[in-house]
Amino acid sequence: MWVPYTSTVKHHTVVGDLRRYSNLYSPQLDNQRDLLIWLPPSYHTSTKSYPVIYMHDGQNLFDAHTSYSGEWQVDETMTRLSRQGAEAIIVGISHAGVERLFEYNPFPNYPYRIRNRQHTQGRGDDYLRFIVDTIKPMIDAQFRTLSDPMNTAIAGSSMGGLISLYGFLSYQYVFGLCGAFSPSMPTNNHWQTVLSRADGAFGKLYLFVGGEEGGVFRMEGTDFQGKLYPLRRPFVEGVFHLRDRLQAHGFDEGRNFKFVLDPNADHSERTWSRWVGDAFDYLLQR
Repeated sequence: MWVPYTSTVKHHTVVGDLRRYSNLYSPQLDNQRDLLIWLPPSYHTSTKSYPVIYMHDGQNLFDAHTSYSGEWQVDETMTRLSRQGAEAIIVGISHAGVERLFEYNPFPNYPYRIRNRQHTQGRGDDYLRFIVDTIKPMIDAQFRTLSDPMNTAIAGSSMGGLISLYGFLSYQYVFGLCGAFSPSMPTNNHWQTVLSRADGAFGKLYLFVGGEEGGVFRMEGTDFQGKLYPLRRPFVEGVFHLRDRLQAHGFDEGRNFKFVLDPNADHSERTWSRWVGDAFDYLLQR
C-alpha cells in the first residue's frame, strides 16, 4: 500500500525517499486520510532500526505543492541531520480539513464557534488513539523501527503543538519525546489535570514560541475567518505560563527540557522550518 510519493505527483519539492499510504481508515474517528513516511538515507544500505517521529499536518511537512502555507522542509532538514548522525523515520499524518480543529483539541470544548457545527467537542483522545492503536502498530510492523518510548516522538505546531503536548504528557508509555512548536494554549484549567498524571522526570521535551506569534492568526473556519485576530500577548504569555507549569512538575531545562523563544518569529511554517532541525537534533541526541 506504500507508494513512492514522487510517482504520484507531477510537481514536488521532496528530497529523499518519501512514500504515501492513501486513505487509511481510522476506526477511532470514522474517517480516512493519507499517511506519509520519510525514510533516512541509510535505511536501504543498513539493517539497523530507527527512532520514529510522528508529526501532524502531514500536507505541510515535505512538499511545498501540497502545503497551504509553506512547508517545514523536514526532508531537507533530516537529510542534513543524518550526515551528522541524527537519523529518524518521519511519519506525517495528514489533517482532516475542518475536522482538524476538533481532532487536535483534547479538551471538552474549543474557544471559537465553528461554522456549520452544532458542537465544539474536542476529539483529541480519539485522534491520539488512532495514532497509538492503528498507525504506530502498522509502522512498527512494516518498517525497522525502535518502538520504545525514548525512541518515539510526537511533534507539531499550533493546534498540532497542543495535541503533541497533550499526547506526550498523557501517553508517556508511548511517546517519550515531544516537539511542541507554538502550541495554541486554551484559557482553561485542564492542563493541571494533565500535568498531575505526568512524570516530569521522564522523557524529553522541546518547547518553542515566537515573540511575534498571534499577529497573523486568521482562524480559518471560524467566525474570524479572513480577519486578523490579535492574540499576540495572550498567545505568548500562555506558552510562558505552560513553561512555568512544566518546570513546577519536574521538567528541568538542561536535563530533559529545552525552551526556545525567538523574539522575532511569527506563527508560520517559515518559522518552524528554521527551528525544526534544532528540535530534532536535541530530541535525537543521547
